[in-house]
Amino acid sequence: MRIATFNLNGIRAAGKRGFSDWLADRGCDVVALQEVRCRPADLPEQAFGDYHVAWQPGHLAGRNGVALLTRHAPAQVRAWGPELILSGPGSEAEVRDGSVSGLARDLRSFADEGRYVEVDLAETPLTVASLYLPKGASPDPSDGKAQAKQARKMRFLAGFARHLTSARREAAARGREFLVMGDFNIAHENADLKNWRSNQKNEGFLPEERSWFTSILSPRTLIDVVRTLHPDQDGPYSWWSWRGQAFTNDAGWRIDYHLASPTLARAAVSGGTDRDASYEQRISDHAPVVVDYEI
Repeated sequence: MRIATFNLNGIRAAGKRGFSDWLADRGCDVVALQEVRCRPADLPEQAFGDYHVAWQPGHLAGRNGVALLTRHAPAQVRAWGPELILSGPGSEAEVRDGSVSGLARDLRSFADEGRYVEVDLAETPLTVASLYLPKGASPDPSDGKAQAKQARKMRFLAGFARHLTSARREAAARGREFLVMGDFNIAHENADLKNWRSNQKNEGFLPEERSWFTSILSPRTLIDVVRTLHPDQDGPYSWWSWRGQAFTNDAGWRIDYHLASPTLARAAVSGGTDRDASYEQRISDHAPVVVDYEI
């Protein structure tokens, strides 16, 4: 089973740069998307290809939005907040409400922002989630807005750690493996960031963020699949700034992840990033992270 995560940085812009061709050619069974950044009324025709779609656009126009694309209609779908959109090849879109029932208190203010959607696959005992975690801001004592933005990210992390524990255990209780993918906006280790020395006081590589990431991983809970496949490699990076020579010099960040329950992680046979061939051919400022699992 080929499973991918891809932050599109806007599905309409990504579509113009070749996302549809990548989607058609890559042969993925499941694709998690982040930053769809499109209202339902503005979605281009066939933007999601011939997949079944569970999409939470969120209420922030032109921002956020997560989706899961699957070859078969999912058995169950769960999302936070309002306006969960389900559609499939040749079918009319169905609009449902998500739910904040049981959601950690720290996450409730994020529930309508289009940050999390989860499905139970119908064809295999696997629960898959797509996440877009807040970016935060470098904490500057003289900048109250930046401090508030980073504090909000840390509040999300506290709530999301509890949510992950609950989601993973509920999947296990249903006899399912669990996989959460997406843009975590955190580089966990030095090997996940090219210029790590100069970024130790910047959001995405702060000690408290990295400690949080460490806390959600263990051999019995969740495993960083791509790092396990590439234990001694810098990267493979999944995000590069549009500015300067970052992409050309491979001065990137690894912030897009597959975090899997242990049995699923052991089933991963290959994986990494689909780095675009050149700056001019980039679909997004992120690259897809694709893993093949023998399940």
